[in-house]
Amino acid sequence: MPPPLLAVIVGLATCQLALLLTSVFLHRALAHKALALSPVASLSCRVLLWVTTGIRPRQWVAVHRKHHAYTDVTGDPHSPLLEGFATVQFANVVLYRRAARDPAVVARYARDLAPDRLDRTLLDHALPGLAIGLGVLVAALGWEMALLAASVHMVAYLLASAAINAIGHSFGERPFSNPATNNQWLAWLVVGEGLHNNHHAAPTSARFALVPGQVDPGWWLVRALEGAGLATVRHHQPRLKDAPRAA
Repeated sequence: MPPPLLAVIVGLATCQLALLLTSVFLHRALAHKALALSPVASLSCRVLLWVTTGIRPRQWVAVHRKHHAYTDVTGDPHSPLLEGFATVQFANVVLYRRAARDPAVVARYARDLAPDRLDRTLLDHALPGLAIGLGVLVAALGWEMALLAASVHMVAYLLASAAINAIGHSFGERPFSNPATNNQWLAWLVVGEGLHNNHHAAPTSARFALVPGQVDPGWWLVRALEGAGLATVRHHQPRLKDAPRAA
């Protein structure tokens, strides 16, 4: 296999790992308490996120919870209805950082996620984690191909994460009475997060696929963790807070 092609594949695989960690750990487990992870699984997710994204979990959780509190109305950190589709799709990282760096947002929406000693000494510092992640790629691929793989990962992760908000609040099906949308094709690309209307309808559900024919790849990891005794699902029967739309 040509080295550039291998680097692209490694970059896309790293992106999928980061999206899976974001969806299952940050989104389903921390933000919505849809499942509880064992200490070993939680620590593994924290470290892997640190070396693949540098994200501080409590900041991500705070921004996402604010999005649910102000969905597509003034106060939403990244609504395409307010900011414009292109801004959210291509500059979502700017919108995210603006909200994540607001101490008031973090204090209000992530008060249950106070930093511990590991956060303060290590995981709150993004650059060392990203340097370790890049170092692994250099050791595996050499520095030139490592830079290519890291670039593919970064661009793909930012665009895919942004699409959940941009596409997921602009185009697609709305079976439930909320402004988010379902796009199964997007769900395949972003480990189930494209079933965004379902998620807003049942935010405490660890499973986003609610009807036959829908597929949520992130749920596969949840079930695997549960089967291994590393996770406990809050409730297997989704509890809807939004009514289905009339046919």
